[in-house]
Amino acid sequence: MNWKKGCGKWLGWVLLVLTLLLVSFYLLMRGENRNLDQKARFEVSGEFIQLSHGLVNFHLGGIEDAPLVVFVPGFSVPAYVWEPTLETLKEAGYQVLSYDLYGRGYSDRPDVVYDLDLFTSQLTELLSALEQSDPITLVGLSMGGPIVSRFAVLHPEQVSGVILIAPEVLQTTNRDIFPLNLPGVGEYLMAAVMGPIVLPKLQPADFYNPDNYPAWEELYKVQMQFRGTGRALLSTIRELVTLDPEAGYKLLKETNLPVLLIWGLEDQTIGLDQITILQEILPDLETLYVDQAGHLPHYEKPEVIQPVLLDFLSKYAVQD
Repeated sequence: MNWKKGCGKWLGWVLLVLTLLLVSFYLLMRGENRNLDQKARFEVSGEFIQLSHGLVNFHLGGIEDAPLVVFVPGFSVPAYVWEPTLETLKEAGYQVLSYDLYGRGYSDRPDVVYDLDLFTSQLTELLSALEQSDPITLVGLSMGGPIVSRFAVLHPEQVSGVILIAPEVLQTTNRDIFPLNLPGVGEYLMAAVMGPIVLPKLQPADFYNPDNYPAWEELYKVQMQFRGTGRALLSTIRELVTLDPEAGYKLLKETNLPVLLIWGLEDQTIGLDQITILQEILPDLETLYVDQAGHLPHYEKPEVIQPVLLDFLSKYAVQD
């Protein structure tokens, strides 16, 4: 047998077997097996409102007409990340609004580009649809930091103050997200590995002491069952390379709005280098360092953070 033909034949069989293995692994591991429909939404609390890109799940509570505090989550965790803080502020006499970003939680997964423009317009439309026109205090976690900063820059007259918790500061590079930025490869990895395995497993790392939150990973997995979640998260990851948080914070400085920064000293996602850069950009911001806390200091150390939040709100939140 001609050796070239023989090698070609065996190579073809090897590629076929590898392809079948990859397809089988994908079919076995992919977790998106439910539609986010009326039946699924019936299972959850909160309300739903139709915006230009779909239904958005939100929670609005507290004293009506009291100063409004709006909570914007980060890259992938839904609005439940704010639960302890929401209850405290409601008891203190504030009105609070939290919601799921598009592609997360129980908000729709539109087939669009998931970039800063999308998330900023979602917040703008949500406030308009809820007829909230008085100045608000914005709270942004991680990727929510650039979102609330962009909103404040575009609508400074609607904002009385900004609170940044573990905010994203440095711009993401293509090297950071490789190989998820490769067409086809990224889609496969998100569907077969990242969505069902990696992202849920990474969630406990947001805490300094994850043993205190044994259900956190399972709670995160709930949203991963809905079709379109992986596509939304992958699009967000790829669009991060177009997001320059530093430029946004420089524009925020020009608004002269009061800013409070909260950061956990054990944060494994946002390092001290990013916090130092932010402090250089916004030298007048108030800063709270939280000991023995990771990327979610408001969740781990509410007894430390909540008094500081209430003090900031007492000074800057607008009351009719």
